[in-house]
Amino acid sequence: MPDDSAPPPGRIDTGTAHAARIYDYILGGKDHYPPDREAADAMCREWPALPIHMRANRDWLNRAVRWLAQEAGVRQFLDIGTGLPTSPNIHEIAQAAAPSSRVVYVDNDPLVLELSRDLLSSTPEGRTAYIEADMRDPAAVLDAPAFRDTLDLTEPVALTVVAIVHFLLDEHDAVGIVRRLMEPLPSGSYLAMSIGTAEFAPDEVGRVAREYAARDMPMRLRTLAEANEFFTGLELVDPGVVQVHTWHPDGTDSGKIRDEDIAMYGAVARKP
Repeated sequence: MPDDSAPPPGRIDTGTAHAARIYDYILGGKDHYPPDREAADAMCREWPALPIHMRANRDWLNRAVRWLAQEAGVRQFLDIGTGLPTSPNIHEIAQAAAPSSRVVYVDNDPLVLELSRDLLSSTPEGRTAYIEADMRDPAAVLDAPAFRDTLDLTEPVALTVVAIVHFLLDEHDAVGIVRRLMEPLPSGSYLAMSIGTAEFAPDEVGRVAREYAARDMPMRLRTLAEANEFFTGLELVDPGVVQVHTWHPDGTDSGKIRDEDIAMYGAVARKP
């Protein structure tokens, strides 16, 4: 538990719930405050499977990064909407497979910036960097010195966009944002995404979405057809766009996760 009496860092709003800190609390982290815990507890009352869902999403990210590093041979990663540090981080997984791997993390949450030292501990052979930017402004990411200085755009890059686009509404053009981020990446690069949906537990997930909206975090949950739009023009890796717990399962959940407990599609696709 954090020390709630301690003075918070200057730019961090500890009086309002934040999606990244809700996620951190539900996953058993330590970087959260009373409003985050209140919100998370309310959401879990509405959908008790929420912790299962969030853990399955995190496990999917770990498997996807491991596949990209070990099977696809990717050595560079651009992670959008990084969130609070949760071990193993992307650079830890990638550098375990290839110590020379490079990772650029991107987030607009000041608390992530405060804790970014946990994201910047690289192997001597590799490199990590952090960009404070909002994904709704792709140019702020692509024009950042850390992006060009860390990643070699003559070699493949894996763009990871995990559990974030459900906070982008129709007016934000989430598909267009992802395409803009993929645009400068060379042939052979990959897109790995998880995308929120209410198709498997519409009532329960709908109630959770209303709890988020009540705290000024409206959501845009997507159908399978809408999730597939993010991968138009790319070559989907088998089995395509599926619920995250069914994408390259490693057997650690022993088949105990029910489809109705997961509200996230996940996929990996290659840029031709």
